[in-house]
Amino acid sequence: MAKDEGWHEEHPGVLRLPSGRLIRGRGLRRIPGQGFVPPSYGVYLLGRRPPEVPWESRWIRWPDFRLPSDRAAARSALAEAWRRAAAERVEIACGGGRGRTGTALACVAVLDGVPAEEAVAFVRRHYDRHAVETPWQRRYVRRFGDPGPDSGPAGSGTVAAEA
Repeated sequence: MAKDEGWHEEHPGVLRLPSGRLIRGRGLRRIPGQGFVPPSYGVYLLGRRPPEVPWESRWIRWPDFRLPSDRAAARSALAEAWRRAAAERVEIACGGGRGRTGTALACVAVLDGVPAEEAVAFVRRHYDRHAVETPWQRRYVRRFGDPGPDSGPAGSGTVAAEA
């Protein structure tokens, strides 16, 4: 993809990760405005299957104000989003674009190398000050970076070495 085909930081909801990757967060209930740039890949965090979209996408069952139903599938989808954001327009979205989307963006920031205990503040500072709405969502982000049997490809919660 040519550089001019990617996200630009001035696009609404675009978050620049420390690696320089750009990823967009969005609320699906908001009608896109004029100049809407479609993603090439989307990850949708909803309690039920989202409507079909004309781009490649992945659905994570994630009820509002909750956590993903399948945490291993969520980790896999977010790692794929992080990898693809190096060369593609990737968006992560839920209904409102704050709680689930903010939580997922914070997890992607952890994958990008932001310490798990700082990821929520990073997303609130650079994406939406109301992102990550519940205490259990904040705990999920902190634990996303913990080593353990389901911590992901690198064991430390980061896939930055795979870039």
